[in-house]
Amino acid sequence: MLSQNFMLEKDPLSLERIRQILVRLEDTIIFDLIERAQFAHNPRIYIRGSFQELRDMEFDGSWLEWFLKEIETFHAKARRYTSPDEYPFTSNLPVPVLLPLAFPKILHPNTINANPSILSFYTRSIVPRITRRATLALAAIKRSNGIIGDEEYEDDGNYGSAATIDVEVLQAISKRVHYGKFVSESKFLANPAAFVPHILTPNPAALEALVTKPEVERKLLQRLRKKAATYAQEFSADGDAIANSHSNGSAKIDVDGVVELYESYIIPLTKEVEVDYLLHRLDGLSQEEIDALAA
Repeated sequence: MLSQNFMLEKDPLSLERIRQILVRLEDTIIFDLIERAQFAHNPRIYIRGSFQELRDMEFDGSWLEWFLKEIETFHAKARRYTSPDEYPFTSNLPVPVLLPLAFPKILHPNTINANPSILSFYTRSIVPRITRRATLALAAIKRSNGIIGDEEYEDDGNYGSAATIDVEVLQAISKRVHYGKFVSESKFLANPAAFVPHILTPNPAALEALVTKPEVERKLLQRLRKKAATYAQEFSADGDAIANSHSNGSAKIDVDGVVELYESYIIPLTKEVEVDYLLHRLDGLSQEEIDALAA
């Protein structure tokens, strides 16, 4: 997982530095999706209460939620979620075993966490699409073995492997979306007077316009498609890409699905985080401090 060392970074709110991190996260997300696409949908792992083994442990959530809880419990003890760019999917986590690091003040205090929305759109929309090829291949194998009807689709039994990769994808998407706070803080500090009136009003549409650059989004989607198409290719034994292997039915990932993930989910949700962060940017400030920012 991509991490930033806030103890050494001279300017963590540099827009160029943030851009570099977001570009690298694109690679992480694409490669994780390619790994998840190797397994069938396995919808059972997303249904709460579908595993008797978990109910016996008095856990009534889904297999994936249990995975997240167990992993994030350990990570919380190692103080992962004290970092300003890390957000857990699980609530009521234990306190860190280690003393907290003295991170520099980067973001304005806030409680914004978009992970419930990320978990929902990922499991409901993204997983079924990116696993379609593996699911269809599984169905063909089952039919050849005499398994037909509802039993032939979706479930290959790889619950642990699928959930392990799901957690990696979710954590990468979460970091990508919540970096919207860094973008908003950087742009706010560069010109607070432009933001303060729309925060006080409040005017979410005006705030969104201040942080949105359509041309940047267009280039992002263009770059993402090129990356996904490249990484989706098969390679020969000598390391050369097999021409058009991403479009002849043997692609490792649904390239359009990767683009849709960003265009329909990650980008819009990031904007929501950016605007929500700005709407609370003046919380806790005195009138004198607000007036100084507006001047």
